[in-house]
Amino acid sequence: MVEQAPMGRTTYEIVADAKARQDAFTQVESLMAQATGTGHDVDGTIEVTVDARGKLLGLWLAPGAVNWGPDRLGSLIVEVTQVAMREATQNSYNKVALLLGEDMTYLIEQLSGMPAPARAEHDDRGMTVEEFQRRRDERLRTTQRRTPSAPQPDQAEDDDVFSFDPASLRSDR
Repeated sequence: MVEQAPMGRTTYEIVADAKARQDAFTQVESLMAQATGTGHDVDGTIEVTVDARGKLLGLWLAPGAVNWGPDRLGSLIVEVTQVAMREATQNSYNKVALLLGEDMTYLIEQLSGMPAPARAEHDDRGMTVEEFQRRRDERLRTTQRRTPSAPQPDQAEDDDVFSFDPASLRSDR
């Protein structure tokens, strides 16, 4: 025999929740259409803007771009367009995540086969928290040795300018 447990929500609440999700999903397409990305080459001779679907919205070439030659210029345009496309894809996922939440956005990434660039395996994940703290402590020791007016250990931590941890701001999105 199967045990039954009360759901805690009424049928009306469940239906309203389902309708809200359906409305949110209908907005995903327009959100993704609004997302754009722009890429530049290192020399500043090429700028490409695309939407999240890969549609070219803008291409700017500096007059000096002709000096690259057709083959190199073509490959540079493709490389810069790929950078712009990654930015547009990430921007679209950021917008969708605000609407649907992180879990549903991750599911969309899995279904589409296009993971968010912030989750790319080959990307540099930055330094770990431990490495950041080690470098911070080392920097503080060096600063305290050079500066005689450095904060004393008995002062409150919030008086210490270096107590802010920028790693706390890092996010995948």
